[in-house]
Amino acid sequence: MDWTEIVLTVPSEKIDTVSDIAQMTVPYGIYIEDYSDLENEVMEIAKIDMIDEELLGQDREHGKVHIYISPEENPEEAISYIHERLKAENIEYEIKIDDCDVESCLESWRKYFCPINVGEKLLIRPIWRDDYEKGNRIVINLEPGLAFGTGTHETTRLCLQALEKYVKKGDKVLDVGCGSGILAVASLLLGAESAFGIDIDELAVKASRENAKLNGVEDRYTGIKGNLADKAEGTYNIITANIVADAIIMLSSDIMKFMDENSIYITSGIIDTRLDDVLAALPEGLTVTEQFEEKGWICLVIKKA
Repeated sequence: MDWTEIVLTVPSEKIDTVSDIAQMTVPYGIYIEDYSDLENEVMEIAKIDMIDEELLGQDREHGKVHIYISPEENPEEAISYIHERLKAENIEYEIKIDDCDVESCLESWRKYFCPINVGEKLLIRPIWRDDYEKGNRIVINLEPGLAFGTGTHETTRLCLQALEKYVKKGDKVLDVGCGSGILAVASLLLGAESAFGIDIDELAVKASRENAKLNGVEDRYTGIKGNLADKAEGTYNIITANIVADAIIMLSSDIMKFMDENSIYITSGIIDTRLDDVLAALPEGLTVTEQFEEKGWICLVIKKA
């Protein structure tokens, strides 16, 4: 089936803000083209200094954000929302709208998605890539489809680094806005006993279940469709929410009922300009114990005071 592709061209220095807006527009992931710091990022991620001439010729002053609207959704609503938010942020932009086959959309970024080392323990391996060295790292086999959570975005990497530090053997994990399931799967591979993932998008839930199976942890993972945490019950040792600031603020009023005295709440998807809003929404009784940051994105580790 044909999907609608919305392509936003914006100044490179605004790409993070526009990406944040795009992620609030659709729940199943976006594709970002940003070549402003190409050489450094290629060296950091791929550990090579040879770059294709086509990439070197890309526009360094502007980036593109690709948003994909499924056939079941009304693209006009998304377009109207994007116009409104970008205007409010005083961001200059060009917008292009076209239909694209979903397989073509996926193929457009697959060739650039390489195995990625994250933190001290993890390696994210797209299932179509075999050119990686495992070493002593735990390999997360990933087929994200169009679900958010590939490890290429700073927010996902920050959450994974926090999970490395805090997940203990036998933990119960709740992943709110599970996307591809990467955080839940990583938790299980790091020693958690069980993980419960919830997402508002059925495609994301399906992707998360498939990724749990790819990693041999499907018997310990439950993924369901739902709005934030309305389908979860009981308390959890680890709670993750790699979503966006507005959704995190909405979740704040309910999060404590899923926490016991020693629970750890790891939340990211917070652009630095929204940090104060998120902190102000935290209920009394919760306190931030650690903060990670990368390129303007924030990940908070929160506990009961």
